[in-house]
Order: sequence, then C-alpha cells, then structure tokens
Amino acid sequence: MTKSKILTPRDSAVEMTQLVLPGDANILGAVFGGTVMAWVDIAGAIAARRHSRHISVTASVDALAFVSPMYVGHIANIHAMVNWTGRTSMEVGVRVDGEDPDSGLHYHTLTAYLTYVAIDDNRKPVVVPKLTPETPEEIRRFENAVKRRASRLELKKQLIQKETE
Repeated sequence: MTKSKILTPRDSAVEMTQLVLPGDANILGAVFGGTVMAWVDIAGAIAARRHSRHISVTASVDALAFVSPMYVGHIANIHAMVNWTGRTSMEVGVRVDGEDPDSGLHYHTLTAYLTYVAIDDNRKPVVVPKLTPETPEEIRRFENAVKRRASRLELKKQLIQKETE
C-alpha cells in the first residue's frame, strides 16, 4: 500500500464467524454478553489495524446495544468497518448477526461503535490515514460518526469536570 492510496471503509472490512459453544453461554444457553463484546473488540481492532497499518488499542466503547440473544449451537457473524478517522483515532462500527444453522434464520444480535487509537512501537499515538467514504451508506455512517464523536467528547469533558469537583 502506498501512502497516496485513497482508503475507503471497505478497505478495513472484517468478517468473522464464531460458533456459540456451551462454554460461551449462561445457564439458559444464551451467549454471555461479555463473550460477544470480546468478539466485537477483536473484529474492531482488526478493522482499525487494516486501516492504520498499526496496532490499535480500544479507547472507548459506546452505543453497544444488544438486540436479541444467540444460543448454543448458533453462529455469530461479526462485521466490522472503519466509519470515521481523526488524527490518531478511528471509529469502527460493528454489527453481529446470529444464525440458526438448523432453520437458516439470520437475526440482528448487536450493534456497537468503538474508538481505537493507532500506536507505534513505543505505544505512542500515530497519525492514521484519512478515510474517504464513497457510497451513500458510507457517507451516512461517516456523518453519524462525527455526531457520536462530539457526544463522546462532551461526555468526557463532563466526567473530567465531575472528578475535579
């Protein structure tokens, strides 16, 4: 990849598949939320690394919304993609869909937005390439990410103020 290459959200796309095993589930046979959150974080980190070409660490997780449970024996289809980039940070959107392999039914399980920061070998933030959304869907996701970023920064400011009071 050359430095002049235009990077689109599709360049960072990740598709992962996980089988929900008994050790991933609670007593009711539904996958633990923490297990799904770990899968989300891994997929998000891969997308961020594909975009930045650097190890990327999780800076925040927000709007993580569980829609429906997945059960033992079901398949988790995890999709991640960079939505927006700042100077050293990237917002990654992750969607998890469950799949019942017996019926073939696919269902929405979770949507999440995470922020990653690219770091160098000294664990210092590094500048990431700009993202160029092309399709109407990519542009919509980029614009919504800008709004979410503003909300995250305002929340961070409020939390810092409360700590100093």
